[in-house]
Amino acid sequence: MTEPLRVVDMHTGGEPVRIVTAGYPPLPAGTILHKRAYVRDNLDHLRRILMFEPRGHIDMYGALLVEPDLPGADLAVLFMHNEGYSTMCGHAVIALGRYAVDQGLVPADGPVATVNIECPCGMVEATVEIVDGRAGAVSFRSVPSFAFAAGRSVDLPGFGPVGFDIAYGGAFYALAEADRFGLAFGRDPVRAFVDAASALTAAVKRAHPLAHPDHDDLAFLYGSILTDGGDGAGAATKNICVFADAQVDRSPTGSGVTARMAAMHAAGAVGLGEPRSFESITGAVFTACVERQVDIGARRGVEVRVSGRAYYCGRAEFSVEPDDPLGGGFLVR
Repeated sequence: MTEPLRVVDMHTGGEPVRIVTAGYPPLPAGTILHKRAYVRDNLDHLRRILMFEPRGHIDMYGALLVEPDLPGADLAVLFMHNEGYSTMCGHAVIALGRYAVDQGLVPADGPVATVNIECPCGMVEATVEIVDGRAGAVSFRSVPSFAFAAGRSVDLPGFGPVGFDIAYGGAFYALAEADRFGLAFGRDPVRAFVDAASALTAAVKRAHPLAHPDHDDLAFLYGSILTDGGDGAGAATKNICVFADAQVDRSPTGSGVTARMAAMHAAGAVGLGEPRSFESITGAVFTACVERQVDIGARRGVEVRVSGRAYYCGRAEFSVEPDDPLGGGFLVR
């Protein structure tokens, strides 16, 4: 570290978003994926300082603002977590939409403000409601998303054959119903969901190679989402997303909701413009609808609009004393 790391902390549905505002050295010019690779390979110690204890925790999430590369982008962001760097994060996009308006990065002179956010998966357009001059609810239109595989099955020790789908919503997820693991929301502890989802992720990674039509860097399984089997048409459908290194999303998961909508649309379970609701383990709700069909390579995909609310938690300045043996970060589960 050459200077303190300064952050603004927010949350979306209870899921933290630690926005880094100062302290990183300048990054080389290039695409957002080049910046992601550079930060991963050269500055990962700063991620550990921000995400790990004693400043963070096993489920901390962060957003590093970087210089945009795409024309028309209002800001660009790299997402970070306990394992590394993700390609898309809907809950962080919702927070960044409000942050961009509040910081004057985009004008807020009408009932809505549009914020174009360059993410590793591509440009994401966020729409921010302006009420009495203040930013309110935020929605975003996803990058082209698609069902990758449907009706697959894998044999998991202790569970037997488990059926699942794979879908992409800015990141790839395995999707499975919780009752296939003998689990029920509101009855079983979160730890049981984490163990089941982690086992599914590991098995799917071994058995099902992924491919993305735009870039190989996007072709990895980010995690698994266990659901209550509902479609969100009446009551909100509950889900829990376990990603990275067994990290638990407190929000319904923006990219995960997008992936679920893409999978449901491919199965004929949701049509264009039909609203759906998704509830997380905190009781937070995101709403979503399929805005339009798109082609992504040779695949038929969709763009999904996801909506939620983000709130501020505080501001902080972090430093590391040179003789602190634990200052670089650690994790205790």
